[in-house]
Amino acid sequence: MPASFSAWRHLRAGSGLPRELSEPRHLSYLEAMGLSDGSDHGTQQTQALLSTTQEMELQRRDYHVERPLLDQEQLEDLGHWGPVTKTYQWRAWFRCSRARAHALLLHYVPVLGWLPRYPVRDWLLGDLLSGLSVAIMQLPQGLAYALLAGLPPMFGLYSSFYPVFVYFLFGTSRHISVGTFAVMSVMVGGVTESLTADEAFVQGLNATVDDARVQVAYTLSFLVGLFQVGLGLVHFGFVVTYLSEPLVRSYTTAASVQVLVSQLKYVFGIKLNSHSGPLSVIYTVLEVCAKLPQTVPGTLVTALVAGVVLVLVKLLNEKLKRYLPLPIPGELLTLIGATGISFGAQLRERFQVDVVGNITTGLIPPVPPKTELFATLVGNAFAIAVVGFAIAISLGNIFALRHGYRVDSNQELVALGLSNLIGSFFQCFPVSCSMSRSLVQEGTGGNTQVAGAVSSLFILLIILKLGELFRDLPKAVLAAVIIVNLKGMMKQFSDICSLWKANRVDLLIWLVTFVATILLNLDIGLAVSIVFSLLLVVIRMQLPHYSILGQVPDTDIYRDVAEYSGAKEVPGVKVFRSSATIYFANAELYCDSLKQKCGVDVDHLVSQKKKRIKKQEMKMKRMKKAKKSQKQDAPSKIASVSVNINTGFEDIKSNDVEGSEAKVYRREELEDAVTSSQEDVKAPTVNTLKSLGLPQPDFHTLILDLSTLSFVDTVCIKTLKNIFHDFREIEVEVYIAACYSPVVTQLEAGHFFDDSITKQHLFASVHDAVTFALHHRKPGPKSPVLATKL
Repeated sequence: MPASFSAWRHLRAGSGLPRELSEPRHLSYLEAMGLSDGSDHGTQQTQALLSTTQEMELQRRDYHVERPLLDQEQLEDLGHWGPVTKTYQWRAWFRCSRARAHALLLHYVPVLGWLPRYPVRDWLLGDLLSGLSVAIMQLPQGLAYALLAGLPPMFGLYSSFYPVFVYFLFGTSRHISVGTFAVMSVMVGGVTESLTADEAFVQGLNATVDDARVQVAYTLSFLVGLFQVGLGLVHFGFVVTYLSEPLVRSYTTAASVQVLVSQLKYVFGIKLNSHSGPLSVIYTVLEVCAKLPQTVPGTLVTALVAGVVLVLVKLLNEKLKRYLPLPIPGELLTLIGATGISFGAQLRERFQVDVVGNITTGLIPPVPPKTELFATLVGNAFAIAVVGFAIAISLGNIFALRHGYRVDSNQELVALGLSNLIGSFFQCFPVSCSMSRSLVQEGTGGNTQVAGAVSSLFILLIILKLGELFRDLPKAVLAAVIIVNLKGMMKQFSDICSLWKANRVDLLIWLVTFVATILLNLDIGLAVSIVFSLLLVVIRMQLPHYSILGQVPDTDIYRDVAEYSGAKEVPGVKVFRSSATIYFANAELYCDSLKQKCGVDVDHLVSQKKKRIKKQEMKMKRMKKAKKSQKQDAPSKIASVSVNINTGFEDIKSNDVEGSEAKVYRREELEDAVTSSQEDVKAPTVNTLKSLGLPQPDFHTLILDLSTLSFVDTVCIKTLKNIFHDFREIEVEVYIAACYSPVVTQLEAGHFFDDSITKQHLFASVHDAVTFALHHRKPGPKSPVLATKL
């Protein structure tokens, strides 16, 4: 194709004033048009008219494009295309220099980068107040969530100190509050209670039930941290992208329901059997209902009063948040008040209200994890590691977008992993970040993780000196604290209504995740929900939207004719597009949909054409045999004619003349027969559909819009080649359009282009391909083609 092919143009009629004119030039333009008299009044009129004109111009935005028609070869020449130089990042990993060592140190220990530049005057006061506010929440939540994990309350305080300080050193989010979290605690509690329910397991550890649960919890924390650090170091932070927002929100909602169910025994003061595995939530609810007559009235009243007080304080904080420098610490005040009332009124002795009991003060020496439990806990550890990271990175990204900084997902994995890994040596259970505490840390003026360090130091003070003061704290009050803090996650049930209107596929993911998590427990439910979500992605890629495109009048834009009534198909040209990339899973469906949308049974036409060509070949063979037999019979016929003519001696002369004439006549007749038979054999060599008596398609060109392709595999390449071959068999030329450069490179690597399919069959846009098809139609059966305005 010549490079100087005639250009196509696009210019809408009726364009208004030129957009590039400035306002003075607009005024002079309007004066020249007689629309302004130059006076003040005329100037006002002119400005009013000018604003109207500008508004019309903004709506119209006409433009003019003139360029040559480009196929892929011409586009590469015009744009000076060249292969992108590959960079191998792994080579940089083995380079050693002082600058690289410094960069790695700042990358893996971010506190060394931002703490020396910390603006003390601007941020210190806000971080101190924020840290104090978070610590006031961290104390009751640490005690309560330890209870939720099936552990003595003091271990909730340990988990609120060590991991928080470690995250201060290694984390990249400035606003999330790391520590105990309801979802993580209920997952840990499910593991500890299910394993320690077996007496043989407890005896194997040579410990009491409480000690066995503690050993399981900190060993689980070690494995969780190991998984998170390992995944972060190999840059596996992207794994969280497979946990969609509907999946995470549904999972946390289902976990909150499990948390609620697990606290019912503390609210009613009843003893329940340990249930684990699938349907454990259902069994627990049924057992609670069966044992309701055994409710301890004092415990129920304590839980209800504490819950009402907490709700009222939260409502008061929402009403007065504009006027209060710090939110009212309702949870801390409730814990202090409940502890004082329990001690003074002797609730345990008089009303059988269960209390926390002895809380050991002081720090404990580090202990190694129980290696014999690794095989038992590895599956649960991986599930907890993924869920904890998903929650932390989701909240981290929310705050990062809000305040204009970036969170490194891989470093977050490392930081969270180190928090759990180091914390496991001090008997902490797995932690993540809390939504409620993170919102408080941000809302009270927190700017960095200095707030987290302040809160951890406050918890350290409680561990060393003040912890033993809460020995008379009723467990029902801690259960009320947990249940009231579930309000935010319970609100996520409203997702059902919003997703019903927005996206019902996401709603299906939400419902399946919720039901699977409730029925199959947290670990199996997470696995089922991830598999289901990925399966839906595969199904949606296998069932994309296929469409025939038409040209929007007077533009170079092509849209689905089924959706745009104004878009009209270009006569003689079919433009086909799929909404998804073509790969091995949907390649066959792509072919079937293409043939269906084109309205031509390509396979039937090709098979009929082959059958009729075969019949012609058989006929040609029979005619060749007839030709040979006629050549063999010709001499005998000539001899018999000459014998019959020579009947008498007297008429020799006359008979010789007549006989010779007869011989010549017979030879000419035979030669004409042979020639006609040869012509009949040669005639069908150009086998067109028309000559074979087959129906012709109502279009002469097929254009495949491949703008949605992001990659190609070998099956895709073979499919495209088959489409070229099949449609050319029925006298339809095929072109492809709008391929991105990486896809073209992959097509070249897969040997897609050859002598029959060149880069001249690939065009820069659909409009280029349509224009070329209309001006370079191959000679064939004549059919009227309407002119198209380009």
